[in-house]
Amino acid sequence: MTTSEEFIPIGGKVSALKSEDWWSVWIGVLILILAATGLVSHAPKIGTWTTNPLDAYTTKDGGNIFISLLFLWGGLSLIFMSCVRVLGGRIWTFLLGFTVIMLLAEASFLLEGQVAIKAKDLPYALWALLFGLLISNTVGVPGWLLEGVKSELYIKTGLVLLGAEILFGNLVKLGPPGLFVGWTVVPICVVFMYWFGVKVLGMSNRPFVMVIAASTSVCGVSAAIAAAAASKATKEDLTLGVGMTMIFTVLMMIVMPGIVQTTGMDLRVGAAWLGGTIDATGAVVAAAAFLGDEARDIAAVVKMIQNILIGVIAFAIALFWVTSVERDSSGHGPSLLEVWVRLPKFILGFVAASRVFSFVLVPIFGSPEAVEKQIIKPMTANVRGWLFCMAFVAIGLESNFKALAGQMIGGKPIYLYLIGQTFNLALSLLAAWLAFGGILFERVSP
Repeated sequence: MTTSEEFIPIGGKVSALKSEDWWSVWIGVLILILAATGLVSHAPKIGTWTTNPLDAYTTKDGGNIFISLLFLWGGLSLIFMSCVRVLGGRIWTFLLGFTVIMLLAEASFLLEGQVAIKAKDLPYALWALLFGLLISNTVGVPGWLLEGVKSELYIKTGLVLLGAEILFGNLVKLGPPGLFVGWTVVPICVVFMYWFGVKVLGMSNRPFVMVIAASTSVCGVSAAIAAAAASKATKEDLTLGVGMTMIFTVLMMIVMPGIVQTTGMDLRVGAAWLGGTIDATGAVVAAAAFLGDEARDIAAVVKMIQNILIGVIAFAIALFWVTSVERDSSGHGPSLLEVWVRLPKFILGFVAASRVFSFVLVPIFGSPEAVEKQIIKPMTANVRGWLFCMAFVAIGLESNFKALAGQMIGGKPIYLYLIGQTFNLALSLLAAWLAFGGILFERVSP
């Protein structure tokens, strides 16, 4: 979904003040500061309901979240309007579009929270994408609404907030076994899928191949965004890659726990397998919860360990593209400076947030659990959820079925995903068995 407008010419310069990429870092840092200092201690989250949607807005003490939602809308709109103003956009038109997109995100959360739908594990991201696609491919997206479509800005800001959830104190709980599963499979799968897509399937759209490879091998949408920026993928490339990932993620989170239970697999091995293959952290936790609390914790930590690789993978892709893919037969191509240009700047915010929360806030609050309870769960994770949901609505609004259909000619993207995911499942299962089956390491529990 990254367009050529996001990248400055080789050898050129751009002010960080005029870069949407940098704005995602600043906005994310501002939200984290507000949360860490206690200036904003809570963000609303849509709950569950059975027959009356209004039940989703009630709180445990009998109140409701309507005022909190209004403050969330006001705070986020003010922050993003400041960004749009500096970048030269029309702030009042943006506010109107932003408001509609946030309402569509709210509707997505409502659908996810309906008890019968929730039992089928259909996530908000799927509904948000469908809402956007429905509008863009039927009545079309009016210009005023398009002004609020800032999918990259929303999701990159959310990814900076995600960095705060990667606490090193949690990651070391599994020790070497967790690192083994989280870090050995990913690079092998990325390389295999890229090779298979380009050399075996003959796919000429290499950025699209890389988006599929990264989203399948690392952590779904977050990795897809990073890969898209590093390889200059188009909006259609990212939308299709994200769409396939979400569809198969839903299927995997339903089927895989059943496989673990039916085969009598060691639950620790099964949990690590789920954590290493299901593409979204929330989906991992939901799926592994069927196997018990210990399995849920193991799976979540393995996925968090994988999430750390987002920055490493983005840098590696940018370096590979500049030094290999975009060089002609005579060796001419972009300078190494282009690696820095293409490196998604939200990665810097992601890493910084993880380090500050891990090594500054955890000692202050006493434990990772305290940071999660007092800052992450009540505030930053909820804001991240809203930003992610709005981003999926925006991605849908930017997408056209005709353009997407052109990418699917011959079915090669589906073949690539299926072959790559099968390879990922097999290799991850082997790694999980070696690491958590008592083969290479002593058995551990989080």
